[in-house]
Amino acid sequence: MASKPVEPDTLLLRMPSLRAVKAFVAAAKYKSFTRAAEALCVSQAAISRQIRELELFLDAPLFMRAGRTVDLTTAGAIFFEAAQLSFINIAQAADRIRNSPSRKHVLTLCCSPAFSALWLSQHLSDFRTQNPDIELNLVTTQHFVNMEPGVIPDIIISKVAEVAAGYKCYALFHDLIYPVCAPAFVQAHPQVATLEGLRDSTLLDLSPVGRSGVAEHVDWGVWLAFHDVDLGDRARDCPPLFHTNDYNLIISMVLTGQGIALGWDHLVGGLVERGLLVRPVPAQVTLHNSCHYLACREDTGYDDACVRVRDWVLAKFAQSVA
Repeated sequence: MASKPVEPDTLLLRMPSLRAVKAFVAAAKYKSFTRAAEALCVSQAAISRQIRELELFLDAPLFMRAGRTVDLTTAGAIFFEAAQLSFINIAQAADRIRNSPSRKHVLTLCCSPAFSALWLSQHLSDFRTQNPDIELNLVTTQHFVNMEPGVIPDIIISKVAEVAAGYKCYALFHDLIYPVCAPAFVQAHPQVATLEGLRDSTLLDLSPVGRSGVAEHVDWGVWLAFHDVDLGDRARDCPPLFHTNDYNLIISMVLTGQGIALGWDHLVGGLVERGLLVRPVPAQVTLHNSCHYLACREDTGYDDACVRVRDWVLAKFAQSVA
């Protein structure tokens, strides 16, 4: 049976020659046909010919010639922005394939931006010293289930118990949450030593916006309710709450004495141990019904590297989950 003819692909038919676009991007980048030719190892005549072809295809001039240099026209600037971004994406995708584990010893680790900035940054130096043969590729995201195309992590650290088929999960720790602030903030606001005084202070709150699907959400209202304190009882003259879904920003603001935030122990525990942050009240909340997990890809080509990273992380959180 004869196959059905394929309809003309209008998108591909509207595309200019990639060779011509490459010549254009080089000329726009170096502002010179001569330097573009040197960069691409072709003749200047070839660059000129390709750009003329592109200008005819687009029916618009792309360059204004001025002596030995060239400047982009308005149309050229618009096309350069799109073309350069597309070429960057293509080059990065090609690098991923060329440097894939089948060719090079690269292990991709995926975690949240907060875990990367506040935990990994404090421990990675030791790991890299002990494992100089493992090249790590760190990818941060809040969307662990729907990963970017082409990103296939070997290890994922998240609050998702089943990120995808082909991964084996290991429990790491439960969330332990307590208020934190800078030492100077406690000295300037001694009333925060009580839960009611803390409730009426300058609170920095983690917003759930953009965090759907990450885990259950704990903000000041939820945390105080665990201790029978109603956030709604704040006096009208209390400082307004500050909301953001960027936890790294919250911790930066706390470190500079701008207020009190809820601290997740695995993220701020090291800052408390070093005295950069303090706990104004001893009260805390442990979420025993939820857990953080390490998911290890079972079909990776570098089992030994995966196992070493997995065991290193598990050892750091040993005995954290009862």
